[in-house]
Amino acid sequence: MLIHPMPDPIAIHLGPLAIRWYGLMYLAAFAQFILLGRVRIKQTHIAVMGWKKEDLDDMLFYGVLGVVIGGRLGEVLFYNPAFYFSNPLDIFMVWKGGMSFHGGFLGVLLAMALWSRRRGRHLMDVMDFIAPLVPLGYAFGRIGNFINAELPGRIADASLPWAMIWPNVDNLPRHPSPIYQALVDGLLLFIVLWLYARKERPRMAVSGLFALGYGCARFFTEYFRIPDYVVPLGPVTLSAGQMLSVPMIVLGIILIVIAYRSKKVPH
Repeated sequence: MLIHPMPDPIAIHLGPLAIRWYGLMYLAAFAQFILLGRVRIKQTHIAVMGWKKEDLDDMLFYGVLGVVIGGRLGEVLFYNPAFYFSNPLDIFMVWKGGMSFHGGFLGVLLAMALWSRRRGRHLMDVMDFIAPLVPLGYAFGRIGNFINAELPGRIADASLPWAMIWPNVDNLPRHPSPIYQALVDGLLLFIVLWLYARKERPRMAVSGLFALGYGCARFFTEYFRIPDYVVPLGPVTLSAGQMLSVPMIVLGIILIVIAYRSKKVPH
Protein backbone atom coordinates (compact mmCIF):
# COMPACT_ATOMS: atom_id res chain seq x y z
CA MET A 1 0.00 0.00 0.00
CA LEU A 2 1.20 3.48 -0.84
CA ILE A 3 1.20 6.59 1.32
CA HIS A 4 0.64 10.03 -0.15
CA PRO A 5 4.02 11.80 0.05
CA MET A 6 2.39 15.05 1.22
CA PRO A 7 5.02 17.24 -0.50
CA ASP A 8 5.53 20.85 0.45
CA PRO A 9 3.06 22.82 -1.71
CA ILE A 10 5.71 25.51 -2.11
CA ALA A 11 8.18 24.56 -4.83
CA ILE A 12 10.61 27.47 -4.60
CA HIS A 13 11.33 30.14 -2.01
CA LEU A 14 12.69 33.39 -3.42
CA GLY A 15 13.08 35.55 -0.35
CA PRO A 16 9.59 36.64 0.67
CA LEU A 17 8.18 35.19 -2.58
CA ALA A 18 6.84 31.64 -2.54
CA ILE A 19 6.22 29.85 -5.82
CA ARG A 20 3.75 27.01 -5.38
CA TRP A 21 3.57 23.75 -7.30
CA TYR A 22 -0.09 24.46 -8.07
CA GLY A 23 0.87 27.67 -9.85
CA LEU A 24 3.69 25.91 -11.71
CA MET A 25 1.22 23.31 -12.98
CA TYR A 26 -0.94 26.08 -14.44
CA LEU A 27 2.16 27.60 -16.01
CA ALA A 28 2.93 24.20 -17.56
CA ALA A 29 -0.64 23.99 -18.84
CA PHE A 30 -0.37 27.36 -20.57
CA ALA A 31 3.05 26.46 -22.00
CA GLN A 32 1.78 23.23 -23.54
CA PHE A 33 -1.09 25.20 -25.12
CA ILE A 34 1.46 27.30 -26.99
CA LEU A 35 3.68 24.36 -27.93
CA LEU A 36 0.88 22.10 -29.14
CA GLY A 37 -0.84 25.04 -30.79
CA ARG A 38 2.26 25.70 -32.90
CA VAL A 39 2.18 22.10 -34.04
CA ARG A 40 -1.53 22.32 -34.79
CA ILE A 41 -1.32 25.46 -36.97
CA LYS A 42 1.06 23.56 -39.26
CA GLN A 43 -1.52 20.86 -39.99
CA THR A 44 -2.71 21.26 -43.58
CA HIS A 45 -6.42 21.72 -42.88
CA ILE A 46 -5.61 24.27 -40.15
CA ALA A 47 -2.96 26.16 -42.10
CA VAL A 48 -5.41 26.96 -44.92
CA MET A 49 -7.57 28.82 -42.38
CA GLY A 50 -4.80 31.36 -41.86
CA TRP A 51 -3.97 30.66 -38.22
CA LYS A 52 -0.78 32.40 -37.04
CA LYS A 53 1.50 32.12 -34.01
CA GLU A 54 0.33 35.58 -32.93
CA ASP A 55 -3.20 34.19 -32.70
CA LEU A 56 -2.01 31.65 -30.13
CA ASP A 57 -0.45 34.31 -27.93
CA ASP A 58 -3.56 36.47 -28.14
CA MET A 59 -5.93 33.56 -27.45
CA LEU A 60 -3.81 32.46 -24.49
CA PHE A 61 -4.21 35.89 -22.88
CA TYR A 62 -7.99 35.69 -23.21
CA GLY A 63 -7.98 32.01 -22.23
CA VAL A 64 -5.98 32.58 -19.03
CA LEU A 65 -8.51 35.16 -17.90
CA GLY A 66 -11.36 32.79 -18.75
CA VAL A 67 -9.76 29.84 -16.94
CA VAL A 68 -8.82 31.74 -13.79
CA ILE A 69 -11.96 33.85 -13.40
CA GLY A 70 -14.39 31.19 -14.61
CA GLY A 71 -12.66 28.38 -12.75
CA ARG A 72 -12.65 30.26 -9.47
CA LEU A 73 -16.24 31.47 -9.79
CA GLY A 74 -17.27 27.93 -10.67
CA GLU A 75 -15.63 26.64 -7.51
CA VAL A 76 -17.40 29.32 -5.48
CA LEU A 77 -20.85 28.93 -7.02
CA PHE A 78 -21.00 25.24 -7.96
CA TYR A 79 -19.18 23.56 -5.09
CA ASN A 80 -18.84 25.60 -1.90
CA PRO A 81 -20.95 28.78 -1.96
CA ALA A 82 -21.74 28.73 1.77
CA PHE A 83 -18.06 28.77 2.75
CA TYR A 84 -16.97 31.44 0.28
CA PHE A 85 -19.90 33.72 0.98
CA SER A 86 -18.99 33.49 4.66
CA ASN A 87 -15.29 34.05 3.86
CA PRO A 88 -15.31 36.32 0.79
CA LEU A 89 -11.59 37.13 0.95
CA ASP A 90 -10.81 33.45 0.36
CA ILE A 91 -12.34 33.78 -3.12
CA PHE A 92 -9.18 35.57 -4.22
CA MET A 93 -6.75 33.05 -2.70
CA VAL A 94 -6.42 30.96 -5.87
CA TRP A 95 -2.92 29.81 -4.90
CA LYS A 96 -4.48 27.56 -2.28
CA GLY A 97 -6.20 25.55 -5.01
CA GLY A 98 -9.88 25.22 -5.71
CA MET A 99 -10.66 25.66 -9.41
CA SER A 100 -13.72 24.20 -11.12
CA PHE A 101 -13.17 22.76 -14.59
CA HIS A 102 -16.81 23.35 -15.53
CA GLY A 103 -16.56 26.98 -14.45
CA GLY A 104 -13.29 27.32 -16.34
CA PHE A 105 -14.95 25.80 -19.41
CA LEU A 106 -17.69 28.43 -19.34
CA GLY A 107 -15.09 31.15 -18.72
CA VAL A 108 -13.02 30.06 -21.73
CA LEU A 109 -16.14 29.82 -23.88
CA LEU A 110 -17.00 33.43 -23.06
CA ALA A 111 -13.38 34.55 -23.53
CA MET A 112 -13.18 32.87 -26.93
CA ALA A 113 -16.49 34.41 -27.94
CA LEU A 114 -15.00 37.84 -27.26
CA TRP A 115 -11.78 36.96 -29.10
CA SER A 116 -13.66 35.51 -32.07
CA ARG A 117 -15.78 38.62 -32.42
CA ARG A 118 -12.71 40.82 -32.27
CA ARG A 119 -10.89 38.78 -34.93
CA GLY A 120 -13.89 38.10 -37.14
CA ARG A 121 -13.69 34.33 -36.79
CA HIS A 122 -16.52 31.87 -36.29
CA LEU A 123 -16.68 30.90 -32.62
CA MET A 124 -16.98 27.19 -33.37
CA ASP A 125 -13.91 27.30 -35.62
CA VAL A 126 -12.00 28.71 -32.67
CA MET A 127 -13.38 26.11 -30.26
CA ASP A 128 -12.58 23.31 -32.71
CA PHE A 129 -9.03 24.62 -32.95
CA ILE A 130 -8.35 24.80 -29.21
CA ALA A 131 -10.28 21.69 -28.09
CA PRO A 132 -7.34 19.26 -28.57
CA LEU A 133 -5.07 21.67 -26.66
CA VAL A 134 -7.15 21.61 -23.48
CA PRO A 135 -6.98 18.07 -21.98
CA LEU A 136 -3.25 18.04 -21.24
CA GLY A 137 -3.60 21.39 -19.50
CA TYR A 138 -6.36 19.86 -17.41
CA ALA A 139 -4.06 16.94 -16.56
CA PHE A 140 -1.43 19.34 -15.21
CA GLY A 141 -4.09 20.92 -13.02
CA ARG A 142 -5.02 17.55 -11.55
CA ILE A 143 -1.36 16.82 -10.82
CA GLY A 144 -1.36 20.12 -8.93
CA ASN A 145 -4.36 18.90 -6.95
CA PHE A 146 -2.50 15.71 -6.09
CA ILE A 147 0.57 17.61 -4.90
CA ASN A 148 -1.70 19.74 -2.73
CA ALA A 149 -3.31 16.53 -1.36
CA GLU A 150 -6.69 17.76 -2.62
CA LEU A 151 -9.63 15.75 -3.97
CA PRO A 152 -8.93 12.51 -2.07
CA GLY A 153 -10.44 9.34 -3.46
CA ARG A 154 -13.05 7.04 -2.05
CA ILE A 155 -12.02 4.11 0.13
CA ALA A 156 -10.34 1.37 -1.92
CA ASP A 157 -9.63 -2.30 -1.36
CA ALA A 158 -6.35 -2.57 0.53
CA SER A 159 -5.21 -5.22 -1.98
CA LEU A 160 -5.22 -2.66 -4.79
CA PRO A 161 -1.50 -2.12 -5.58
CA TRP A 162 -1.86 1.64 -5.89
CA ALA A 163 -4.30 2.14 -3.02
CA MET A 164 -3.01 5.11 -1.07
CA ILE A 165 -3.32 6.45 2.46
CA TRP A 166 -3.87 10.21 2.58
CA PRO A 167 -2.48 11.28 5.99
CA ASN A 168 -4.45 14.53 5.88
CA VAL A 169 -7.71 12.55 5.68
CA ASP A 170 -7.37 9.30 7.66
CA ASN A 171 -5.47 6.00 7.69
CA LEU A 172 -7.71 4.17 5.23
CA PRO A 173 -6.60 3.07 1.74
CA ARG A 174 -8.03 5.34 -0.94
CA HIS A 175 -8.06 5.71 -4.70
CA PRO A 176 -5.61 8.40 -5.92
CA SER A 177 -8.47 10.06 -7.80
CA PRO A 178 -6.57 13.14 -9.07
CA ILE A 179 -4.16 10.78 -10.83
CA TYR A 180 -7.09 8.86 -12.35
CA GLN A 181 -8.55 12.11 -13.65
CA ALA A 182 -5.20 13.30 -14.98
CA LEU A 183 -4.81 10.05 -16.92
CA VAL A 184 -8.40 9.50 -18.12
CA ASP A 185 -10.00 12.95 -18.33
CA GLY A 186 -6.65 14.43 -19.38
CA LEU A 187 -4.12 12.22 -21.16
CA LEU A 188 -6.52 9.68 -22.69
CA LEU A 189 -8.90 12.36 -23.91
CA PHE A 190 -5.97 14.30 -25.37
CA ILE A 191 -4.83 11.26 -27.40
CA VAL A 192 -8.35 10.65 -28.75
CA LEU A 193 -8.94 14.30 -29.64
CA TRP A 194 -5.50 14.86 -31.14
CA LEU A 195 -5.81 11.85 -33.44
CA TYR A 196 -9.37 12.75 -34.42
CA ALA A 197 -8.54 16.40 -35.13
CA ARG A 198 -5.53 15.62 -37.34
CA LYS A 199 -7.90 15.46 -40.30
CA GLU A 200 -10.49 17.99 -41.42
CA ARG A 201 -13.80 17.47 -39.64
CA PRO A 202 -17.15 19.22 -39.98
CA ARG A 203 -17.46 22.43 -38.01
CA MET A 204 -18.40 21.70 -34.36
CA ALA A 205 -17.38 18.02 -34.57
CA VAL A 206 -14.09 18.41 -32.67
CA SER A 207 -15.72 20.61 -30.02
CA GLY A 208 -18.58 18.12 -29.77
CA LEU A 209 -16.20 15.21 -29.25
CA PHE A 210 -14.38 17.19 -26.56
CA ALA A 211 -17.58 17.97 -24.66
CA LEU A 212 -18.87 14.41 -25.00
CA GLY A 213 -15.51 12.81 -24.21
CA TYR A 214 -14.77 14.96 -21.18
CA GLY A 215 -18.31 14.62 -19.85
CA CYS A 216 -18.20 10.82 -20.09
CA ALA A 217 -14.65 10.56 -18.71
CA ARG A 218 -15.41 12.86 -15.77
CA PHE A 219 -18.68 11.06 -15.05
CA PHE A 220 -16.72 7.80 -14.80
CA THR A 221 -13.75 9.02 -12.74
CA GLU A 222 -16.06 10.75 -10.26
CA TYR A 223 -16.97 7.29 -8.96
CA PHE A 224 -13.47 7.09 -7.44
CA ARG A 225 -13.44 10.54 -5.82
CA ILE A 226 -15.03 11.72 -2.60
CA PRO A 227 -17.90 13.89 -3.88
CA ASP A 228 -18.16 17.52 -2.86
CA TYR A 229 -21.85 16.83 -2.40
CA VAL A 230 -24.36 14.37 -3.82
CA VAL A 231 -27.69 14.84 -5.56
CA PRO A 232 -30.25 12.02 -5.13
CA LEU A 233 -32.31 11.34 -8.24
CA GLY A 234 -34.76 8.62 -7.26
CA PRO A 235 -32.78 5.37 -6.91
CA VAL A 236 -29.62 7.01 -8.30
CA THR A 237 -27.24 9.34 -6.47
CA LEU A 238 -24.93 11.57 -8.50
CA SER A 239 -21.97 13.61 -7.33
CA ALA A 240 -21.66 17.32 -8.04
CA GLY A 241 -19.08 16.61 -10.75
CA GLN A 242 -21.36 14.09 -12.43
CA MET A 243 -24.32 16.47 -12.36
CA LEU A 244 -22.21 19.18 -14.02
CA SER A 245 -20.91 16.69 -16.60
CA VAL A 246 -24.36 15.65 -17.83
CA PRO A 247 -24.96 18.97 -19.69
CA MET A 248 -21.56 18.57 -21.36
CA ILE A 249 -22.49 15.08 -22.55
CA VAL A 250 -25.79 16.36 -23.95
CA LEU A 251 -24.06 19.36 -25.57
CA GLY A 252 -21.43 17.09 -27.13
CA ILE A 253 -24.04 14.80 -28.66
CA ILE A 254 -26.00 17.77 -30.05
CA LEU A 255 -22.88 19.36 -31.58
CA ILE A 256 -21.75 16.11 -33.21
CA VAL A 257 -25.20 15.43 -34.67
CA ILE A 258 -25.47 18.97 -36.06
CA ALA A 259 -21.91 18.83 -37.39
CA TYR A 260 -22.39 15.64 -39.39
CA ARG A 261 -25.83 16.59 -40.61
CA SER A 262 -24.76 19.97 -41.90
CA LYS A 263 -21.24 18.85 -42.92
CA LYS A 264 -20.06 22.46 -42.97
CA VAL A 265 -16.28 22.73 -43.06
CA PRO A 266 -14.35 25.53 -41.33
CA HIS A 267 -13.17 28.41 -43.46
